[in-house]
Amino acid sequence: MPVIKLCPKLILEGTRLTGKTDLALALNESSRITGVRKYRYHSPIVSAEWNGFTRSPYGSSLINFAAADEKPAMEAYRLWISLFELYRYYSWIVDRFHISTQMWQKIYRGRRYRFEWLESRLAALGFRLVFCWRDPSSFAEAREHRLKISSNPSQYDDLTLFIREQEILQGLVKKSVIPSLTVDVTDCPLAERVDYIADWLEATGGLNATETAPEPKRKLIPAFPRLAEGSWIGRESRMANS
Repeated sequence: MPVIKLCPKLILEGTRLTGKTDLALALNESSRITGVRKYRYHSPIVSAEWNGFTRSPYGSSLINFAAADEKPAMEAYRLWISLFELYRYYSWIVDRFHISTQMWQKIYRGRRYRFEWLESRLAALGFRLVFCWRDPSSFAEAREHRLKISSNPSQYDDLTLFIREQEILQGLVKKSVIPSLTVDVTDCPLAERVDYIADWLEATGGLNATETAPEPKRKLIPAFPRLAEGSWIGRESRMANS
């Protein structure tokens, strides 16, 4: 049986406490997303949250950079997109990227960064956006779970910040030219999230990006009424049996 090379390109967006990193790791280990593996090998997960501009463990990143780091931050984005273009036939899972940058800089620095140049190149490569959304009333419970393992618990003191960040992110995702899927992480188990995303990628040609158009080949039924405006994509078989 011939080996089918899968090369999905996903950007996961969402505020803190929405399980993006756990989802990124699970997607990267899913045979439906990155293919069947007989042994473990390097499969990249990258993140704009990496704080490599300063020595501080909670220092400046591509998301929350200060004015002094604006030039290297923009250069880093140019380098990332160039690398993605050079390695277009490989899988890439990105745990937060330019959407988070736009959100953070708008709220906390009052700066607006235009990324049309970046989005057009990402879309041309077949990238997809997955927006991890949480019911605002559930952030408190999510915080309790996170405090058990967090090394910087003070960042979760004011949950109203997270709710505002989520609202801004949601608007930015909606305006993006990159095809997107909103995933309600409030009560949905991790394995089900992976399956929903895999279904969506299969239906839109996202598993072999750059080879097919980002339009669904079949209509999928929204799985969760709470986001019935079309942002949820679910499995037809699940709904047919419900």
